[in-house]
Amino acid sequence: MIERLVLLGTKGGPALRPGGPMPTSCLIEIGGRSAVIDCGLGVTKGLVDAGLSLKGLDLVFITHLHSDHVLELGALIHTAWTAGLATPVRVFGPEGTRDVWAHFCRSLSYDIETRIVDEGRPDILALVTVTEFSQGRVFEEADLSVEALRVDHPPVTECYALRFNENGRSVVFSADTCHFQPLAAFAEGADYLVHEAMLLEGVDRLVARTGNGARLKEHLMASHTLAEDAGRIASDAGCAHLVLNHLIPADDPQVGPEDWERAVRTTWEGSLTIGRDGLELPLKRASAPRA
Repeated sequence: MIERLVLLGTKGGPALRPGGPMPTSCLIEIGGRSAVIDCGLGVTKGLVDAGLSLKGLDLVFITHLHSDHVLELGALIHTAWTAGLATPVRVFGPEGTRDVWAHFCRSLSYDIETRIVDEGRPDILALVTVTEFSQGRVFEEADLSVEALRVDHPPVTECYALRFNENGRSVVFSADTCHFQPLAAFAEGADYLVHEAMLLEGVDRLVARTGNGARLKEHLMASHTLAEDAGRIASDAGCAHLVLNHLIPADDPQVGPEDWERAVRTTWEGSLTIGRDGLELPLKRASAPRA
């Protein structure tokens, strides 16, 4: 297995616009496991385009239950099932994730029951296990572990950054959060910090296009991280590489990579990647196995 990090969708927020990027989701392949982080619209196509066999769907982690992070959870698993999935899938998410999956299956009960009888497929409900987590250790198997940190994303209280650790390697996903200083300690020494980012100069244009005026702007400013603050977290964490993701705005023609870099370089001097859909980043070679 190629060990890599793939940004499947890099847009912050649920709205889609012609020619624009898709909402946030990522793939990490590490330690012989494949893990999907968040399931915004487009995650299934993104995985296929990244070369992942849907029949091999393995681990899924949901950071929080905003629609741009969970809307395609059910559709991803169902589509994998129709593609031949016959092995267990483990889903990890905050409180309420079980209901999201159960209600999806209920809404498609006719299709699911028909395909089991007509096509001889295994029972999809028996294949999927949903584990709801809070702060702390989420997953541990062999040398791979995943830890969660509750971040500050009002009004959502159950929103979690995730840290993947395996044989001396680590990748941290900030999830959606305002500037949250404890994240620096959580991400200490990470090989990659995948952090959400917002560009102040684009907020008013985004609000004007989307609507809701002052209420939407108030939410954005209270619940998301300015690009320069993402740089501060990366600097304080001493991580090796900062990846900007969940970009706000992500589809403003007046905003380009140079604008993101200009903002971040006021606080971060290290390796930097501005996220785009389909971008693939290699993971460093693992440490020698422990004796």
